[in-house]
Amino acid sequence: MFIGLNTIVWSILFMAKVTIKNESCKGCTLCIGVCPKGIIELDKGTINNKGHHPVRITDESKCTACAFCARMCPDFAIKIEK
Repeated sequence: MFIGLNTIVWSILFMAKVTIKNESCKGCTLCIGVCPKGIIELDKGTINNKGHHPVRITDESKCTACAFCARMCPDFAIKIEK
């Protein structure tokens, strides 16, 4: 139980917050290739106003806040906060 409690406390204090501006994303997939955790994918169920499938995060709890995705995005559509 103690290990479980540490995990909960860690995730509350240090989990990254990922924001994707769907309307800015053109679905170029550059962020998908650089994510070390493999938690970014195209959201094929969504089409933005520009006619593109934006990306989405599959499991935000696995994000390490490395921000490789945000740095790679040519449209500044991804924001990472700790």
